[in-house]
Amino acid sequence: MTLRLAVFDCDGTLVDSQANIVRAMEDSFARHRLEPPCRHATRRITGLSLLECMQTLLPEAEPDLHARLAEDYKLAFQRLRSRGELQDEPLFPGVRDGLAELEARGWLLGVATGKSDRGLGLCLEHHGIRRHFVTLQTADRHPSKPHPSMLRAAMAEAGAEPAFTAMIGDTHFDMAMAVSAGARPIGVDWGYHEAHELRAAGAQAIAARFEDLLDYLEAQPV
Repeated sequence: MTLRLAVFDCDGTLVDSQANIVRAMEDSFARHRLEPPCRHATRRITGLSLLECMQTLLPEAEPDLHARLAEDYKLAFQRLRSRGELQDEPLFPGVRDGLAELEARGWLLGVATGKSDRGLGLCLEHHGIRRHFVTLQTADRHPSKPHPSMLRAAMAEAGAEPAFTAMIGDTHFDMAMAVSAGARPIGVDWGYHEAHELRAAGAQAIAARFEDLLDYLEAQPV
């Protein structure tokens, strides 16, 4: 039996987390008396690992500052969580039922995200969807997207071949990672990058609704 694997990005694909990401970014910059990036700039780098985020936002800064900003971002998130000030990070429409349907159709499911292990675990448990995933890959154990390490590890852990694996995400980082790993790139247009960027990075299809993903995966198998 051929194993089919669908690997999802998290932020901007499964959950809408931009409000908390922007707030934590603003807090980390403010602690260094730096002008925070605009919301659009922060949305643009969502999906990268934290260090790469800071390097992209402040390319002229010293490596030590990048590292301190990344650490302060994590601490800002922890402070918001401990004070009960994190805003709701809702699942995008159709995600809950769509994951259950894919699983029922025999797909193995995974996540490859720039989140930490802890952050991803809390997110999935909060929404009650952790049980659907057979592999979880995060920035704690891999280079940042678009390096293919996360996706290759997901395939190895699930026992799936690249030809039967799809990477589903909202950024061109996700699409480029899929191309590098030999998997099928499928974009979603409800996240943080534009559809034309996803296509330019290799997306073979772009879903306007989560339900469309079911059609793309089933009608055009990898």
